[in-house]
Amino acid sequence: MLKLFIIGIDGKMGRAVCRAASDTTDIELVGGFDTLPDIDFKVFTSVESVNVDYDVIIDFSRPETLDTAIKLTKNKIPIVLATTGYSESELKKIEQLSKKVPVFLSGNMSWGVFVLQKLVADATKMLWGDSDIEIIEKHHNQKVDAPSGTANMIAHSIKNAATGSKPNFVYGREGANAKRRPNEVAIHAVRGGTVVGEHEVNFYCADEVITISHSALSRNIFATGAIKAARFLIGKKSGLYAMADMV
Repeated sequence: MLKLFIIGIDGKMGRAVCRAASDTTDIELVGGFDTLPDIDFKVFTSVESVNVDYDVIIDFSRPETLDTAIKLTKNKIPIVLATTGYSESELKKIEQLSKKVPVFLSGNMSWGVFVLQKLVADATKMLWGDSDIEIIEKHHNQKVDAPSGTANMIAHSIKNAATGSKPNFVYGREGANAKRRPNEVAIHAVRGGTVVGEHEVNFYCADEVITISHSALSRNIFATGAIKAARFLIGKKSGLYAMADMV
């Protein structure tokens, strides 16, 4: 039985992972960490108070919890980092951590989004230089980071697939007073209501538009994806892993 510990257990995604874990036969949820726990479970509010053993960690909290997450990987416990909005310095900390323990890092735990990235990369290889590319992401009104981690992942896929001149990314166009520049790729963030997550990539060509999109209908896809990643890490060597490694 795989013993699971969840950071951010009382958040929307933490609760979703709890529900997904309860539907499995090979995972035991032994506890979690949160600063303001309000859940009927064994939740700790400090690293020092954690008194349960666990085999793997799933972190669905916020970037500012990273130092706590690192401390909780004591004894080389593998960790799934499904949090978005990390700064460059925090990403460097994650890279250093991956030299000591197995780390799975992804801005989106959905398999469908991984497929979306592949399709966008293929389209970019064929259409780069002959199309204007726009990324639009939509999320609920409580999401704190913008653009979304998934939008940044999509942008990274475009950057890697572009040939010749590299993309020039812009975020919205507030204050813009010029025509669209060559190789410009814009990222737009929409926040409202209870939207779980929608991502759309448009390739505007001469007289035609190609759209590749993904809509999350519930948080379950992210929770089950995180659990699959947790299973994947067991027995792995120290290193930084991503969705592509599970293919």
